[in-house]
Amino acid sequence: MATKLVKTCVFPVAGRGTRFLPVTKASPKEMLPIVDKPLIQYAVDEALSAGAEHLVFITGSSKRAIEDHFDSHPELEGVLQAQGKQELLDLLRGILPSYATCVYIRQPAPLGLGHAVLCAQPVVGNAPFMVHLADDLIDAPVSCLKQMVEVFDTYRGSVLGVQEVPRQDTDKYGIVTLEKMVAPRIGKMTHIVEKPKPDKAESTLAVVGRYLLTPGVFDDLAKIGRGAGGEIQLTDGIAQLMQREPVYAFQFEGKRYDCGSKLGYLQATVEYGLRHSSLGPEFAAYLKELATTL
Repeated sequence: MATKLVKTCVFPVAGRGTRFLPVTKASPKEMLPIVDKPLIQYAVDEALSAGAEHLVFITGSSKRAIEDHFDSHPELEGVLQAQGKQELLDLLRGILPSYATCVYIRQPAPLGLGHAVLCAQPVVGNAPFMVHLADDLIDAPVSCLKQMVEVFDTYRGSVLGVQEVPRQDTDKYGIVTLEKMVAPRIGKMTHIVEKPKPDKAESTLAVVGRYLLTPGVFDDLAKIGRGAGGEIQLTDGIAQLMQREPVYAFQFEGKRYDCGSKLGYLQATVEYGLRHSSLGPEFAAYLKELATTL
């Protein structure tokens, strides 16, 4: 059973999405659709499945579309109701359950992921919380965050979602080192380093956009100052937290799509399209026919 201690999920969504320009010039990258749902909707659905009730969005300029997406739209609902489109009406009204609350906090400057998380402190308070990076879409029978909450229930320490990556890619991730495995897929961490060069990385175990953190990390984030790239790095805050309390790396079950890259985004679109309840068979037939012409 999911612990009732973890009720808040933080979504850092202030990034500019430069890899997807020009489409992200005026529209948030988190609103890019995978078939018929934006990435941020998949993120929120995952958090809700893990027991989140409070959703904290750390936003920046040109991010108003995210707030609009989770707000009600009486005019559109009225049109759908008048047209008898009940299925679409139910879909629209079901975007966010009534028990969930949304808070939007503007990150005043692009000072990094650690700073974005620190911006959430007034809402999170003195309780453990989840952090979800919407760029990383993870498909799993049991959502990644829910798996992590179950680990937290057992060990009562911060939990990072990790997976093995090619050594040549270590400079794209926070890389962790383990002291020991405490259970299958769960290791107690000794080090975490932000984007080490492949020849300097102590392992190839990378953090991939899922965190469940104890509130002690806020004190560390407030003190560490700027690190790699001139930003306040969440990994540096976690490294300090690790000196006082245990932090665990969890190799989650599921398939990750790096939707922060164009290739990963296209891969997710194709595979989710193939599994779509109404589009899947027709889309599969199209791709099969297309393959014969290439």
